[in-house]
Amino acid sequence: MIMEQYSKDAAEYGKKSSDVELKQVTKIFQQPDTGKDFVAVDHIDLHVKSGEMVTLLGPSGCGKTTTLRMISGFEYPTSGSIMIGGRDVAKVPPNKRGISMVFQSYALFPHLNIYENIAYGLRVAKCPQDEVIRRTDAVVEMMQLSGMERRFPNQLSGGQQQRVALARAVVIEPSVLLFDEPLSNLDAKLRETMRDDLRALQKRLGITSLYVTHDQSEAMAISDKVVIMKGGVIMQTGSPTEIYEQPANRFVANFIGKANFIEGKLVEKGNNAVVKVGDHKIPVPTPGHMEGVDINGDCCLCFRPEGAKLDSKSGQFPGTVSRATYYGSKIEYEIMLGDQPVIIETYNPQLTERFKEGDRVYITLIDGSVRVLK
Repeated sequence: MIMEQYSKDAAEYGKKSSDVELKQVTKIFQQPDTGKDFVAVDHIDLHVKSGEMVTLLGPSGCGKTTTLRMISGFEYPTSGSIMIGGRDVAKVPPNKRGISMVFQSYALFPHLNIYENIAYGLRVAKCPQDEVIRRTDAVVEMMQLSGMERRFPNQLSGGQQQRVALARAVVIEPSVLLFDEPLSNLDAKLRETMRDDLRALQKRLGITSLYVTHDQSEAMAISDKVVIMKGGVIMQTGSPTEIYEQPANRFVANFIGKANFIEGKLVEKGNNAVVKVGDHKIPVPTPGHMEGVDINGDCCLCFRPEGAKLDSKSGQFPGTVSRATYYGSKIEYEIMLGDQPVIIETYNPQLTERFKEGDRVYITLIDGSVRVLK
C-alpha cells in the first residue's frame, strides 16, 4: 500500500485544506446548432467540509463534470458563487484558486522525466531549490515511485502514470484536490487497488477532495459523501449508507445498485406507515422520507434485492420464479408478481432453500429494508 512507505507528518499537506461551498450555481451553454440555451447545472447548492472526500455521481450529461470544471476554474458559472476557504472564486483564474486536478488522461509532460513532472508545479511557483527537492523526494517515496525518477511517462504502466499524476497534484499542497474520472483508463483489478490507495492517501493527508466518476462501486467505496445528479440538479446528497439504504426518490434508488418497486396506496403515514397493495395492507416500520406522498395517494414500496426473503409455503406476495442465476456466494431470482418482475438475492445458497424456474414462491419484505417513495 502507498501509505506504508510514507513517514512524513501529513499535516503539512492537509494544513491548507479548505471548505468548498457552492451557492445557487448555474451554468448555461448556448447550443451552436440551434442557438438555444442549454442549462447544464441548475441552481445547485453544495457544501464540502474541510478534509471531506465528496463524489459527484450521475448519468452522462447530468452536470457533474461541468460542476467540477466550475470549481476548478476551467468554466465560469453563469450565476451563483463558488466559495473556497470563505473566498468567492467564481471569476478567479484556475492558477489563483489553490487547487490541483487529476485528469482521466493523466496529462503528463512526455518530454519530462518522472521527477521533473512531479516537481513542475513547484518550479512554476518559483519555490527555492532545496524546497523543491525536499517536497518532491517526499512525494516520490509516498507514491512508491522510488527508482523510477529518471524514466519518462511512456516507460511506465498505466497505474504508475496515474501515481505520477497524483504525486504532481499533491506536491504543491493544494487546499482542494479535484479528480475527473482518474481511474477509468485502468483495468478492473488495478482500478480497485488504486481506488483503495487513493482513499488511504486522501484520508492521511486530509485534503478536501471532489471526485467525479461513472462507477457506482467506486463512489460508494471512497466517499464520505455522495452527490447524485440528474439533469443539472442535485437529487440527493448523503453518505454512501444513506444513499443506498434511504434513497430520496425512485431515480436515486434505481441509479444506485438494484431496486424493486411495488405500486400501492399510502393509507397510514408517520413513523410507521401502511401501504395497501391489492388486497393486502403492508406495514412499513421505517418508511424513509416519503416526500410528496399523501394519504390515499399513489406510492410504491421500494426495496433492494437483499431486502426480502423467499419461502415455498407462505409470505406477503405470491409469485413464480422466472429465472434463477447462481453466482456462488448468492443466487439471484427473478420473481414474477403477476406481470411485474422482482429481483431477490439470497446469500450463502448452501444454507438456504433453493428454487428453480417455474416454482411457486412467496416473498416477505424484511422490516427496516423497505422505503415508501412517490
